[in-house]
Amino acid sequence: MQLIPGRSLLLAVVLCITQWPMAFAQTGGERPLAVEDLAPIVFTDPAPTSLMTTEAQADLWERIRRGFAMPDLQVDLVQDREQWYAQRPEYIHRMTQRSSKYLYHIVEEIERRGMPTELALLPFIESAFNPQAVSSARASGMWQFMPRTGKDFDLKQNAFRDDRRDVLASTRAALDYLQRLHGMFGDWHLALAAYNWGEGNVSRSLSRNQRIGAPLVYTELKMPAETRMYVPKLQAIKNVVANPQALGVNLPSIPNHPYFQTVPLPRDMDVALIARLAEVSPEDFKALNPSAHRPVMLAGGTPQFLLPWDNAEIFQRNMQAYEGSLASWTVWVANKNMKVSDVAKRYNMNEEEFRQINKIPPRMLIKAGSALLVPRMSHHQNDVSAKLADSGQLNLAPDVAMRKHTIKARKNDSLVLIAKRYKVSADQVAQWNGLSVNSPLRPGQKISLMLPAKSKSKAKAKTKARKVKAPAPASRKNPRQ
Repeated sequence: MQLIPGRSLLLAVVLCITQWPMAFAQTGGERPLAVEDLAPIVFTDPAPTSLMTTEAQADLWERIRRGFAMPDLQVDLVQDREQWYAQRPEYIHRMTQRSSKYLYHIVEEIERRGMPTELALLPFIESAFNPQAVSSARASGMWQFMPRTGKDFDLKQNAFRDDRRDVLASTRAALDYLQRLHGMFGDWHLALAAYNWGEGNVSRSLSRNQRIGAPLVYTELKMPAETRMYVPKLQAIKNVVANPQALGVNLPSIPNHPYFQTVPLPRDMDVALIARLAEVSPEDFKALNPSAHRPVMLAGGTPQFLLPWDNAEIFQRNMQAYEGSLASWTVWVANKNMKVSDVAKRYNMNEEEFRQINKIPPRMLIKAGSALLVPRMSHHQNDVSAKLADSGQLNLAPDVAMRKHTIKARKNDSLVLIAKRYKVSADQVAQWNGLSVNSPLRPGQKISLMLPAKSKSKAKAKTKARKVKAPAPASRKNPRQ
């Protein structure tokens, strides 16, 4: 439960949901939703806490300022970044608007752990507080977790959700990781460098400094340009928050109270239905639940979701009065390798729609054991089992007529340009590489393409032909004359 400074109420969510471990193969009608399936919202007076001050700040920025505890970094790069932000008021405004949904929760978690509140500003430089952000290196979410690091911190990545984008789970994991790094290095600047570059790289750079007698501090590390700019960027954002007037920045106010509440998910439910019953737009729902990248949420794997503060009660009230079907999708597991068109036909779906729902790129086969969303039939109305909802994976293989082709990005290249060059769609290239269409590319970055085998052979033949020089024409003059 979160205490609400300046209010006399707090939310106590009572998790009293009955579990239904029902496998997809079971048959029977859908069990009607009972009132007891909905966890009631209970309001009580908050007890005193060390996190609450006698004069609770009305503005979250003031609360963040009071928790600053890191030593200031004073290098020229900080001033450079300060000016960069100061000259982009629209960018600051957009970032702040996005952060207003998440910042209160992050500050609460940071204070609960006794960590410096500067860390609450880290998503500004990681993702501009965009939980859907995907980097060229496949880091994802507000805190930009790589797939491997996400798994190390128990962020599930399966066919139905990606916890690297989840607001609560990714924040928990990021603060766990930062605490661990601070425990390793004993210095927040070094911990931040390791968060960006990896603890192994920072450790090796420190060992090098120790061998040559150089100071064991962040500013003296031999590191890539991105990491060298990392802490100065955070320091610049800190300076903007600390004294926006001095830099000519208009920092929009963020109220010092929760933006969202946690609501139990009693049954598998369509995302569109949840949004409708909560009376929020699909866009606002996805902003708070960015890990739900399918049209249905499965209670077995995602037992709760987030709603704006006032909409949580609206949802529960409307849910109790609702009598229709809750989910129009369920999960089917392929028992053999199959073509996408064959599965789509089996469920009377358009192939393109089936690909889009399950995020399957063109020219791929579905491998046996893959978990796929399909329409619910009249005889398959039970919720998806917890095991399948929590661990189902989509495994694909190239079509027999396709081959994987790896290229290196050129200078100023983009996925759109590469797609045009190889006569495929940019969306396909993005899916093949786990990127977004607008992800920036580094020169030399490896990009995977799925191309027809004959196309690849022709491309090699053309390349080889260009390398073979035509024989020089015979001279009409006799060289001996």
